[in-house]
Amino acid sequence: MAKKSKKQQQSSSGGTPATVALTAAGTAFTVHSYEHDPAHPSYGEEAAEAMGVSPDRVFKTLVADVDGQLTVAVVPVAGQLDLKALAAAVGGKRAAMADPALAERTTGYVRGGISPLGQRKKLRTVVDASARQHATICVSAGRRGLEVELAAGDLAALTDAVLAPIGRA
Repeated sequence: MAKKSKKQQQSSSGGTPATVALTAAGTAFTVHSYEHDPAHPSYGEEAAEAMGVSPDRVFKTLVADVDGQLTVAVVPVAGQLDLKALAAAVGGKRAAMADPALAERTTGYVRGGISPLGQRKKLRTVVDASARQHATICVSAGRRGLEVELAAGDLAALTDAVLAPIGRA
């Protein structure tokens, strides 16, 4: 009997690399699915509205270039990423948003569906410290219209993330 590749296992189980990683780690999580509206101006705000969750608990995953190294930033959709704070959190000097095509190729996800979990290449990750204020937070599950809800501590542990104040209102 032939073994299924990781990609075949994911597609046959209906999971994304993010949900497969969570399941493999034995982490408690809840999947939230909603109909994605391509006309909505903000992926994160759309997710918060569709799930009926406060935008402070829904976090967006952004990819930045910090001193030539791609770095994942996870911040509330209600705010913005502070690039200087992100650079400081990883001991860098300069940060800029990564080229979207490079972010997609590196993570294996499409823009608006980039998850901090199950990425093609493991990147340094920083989660905004405000995540600790909530019992659970929501992040992309790896495609538009799909979110996972989990404890911030579990997200940090699974991604080897640093928790730091990298978001701003």
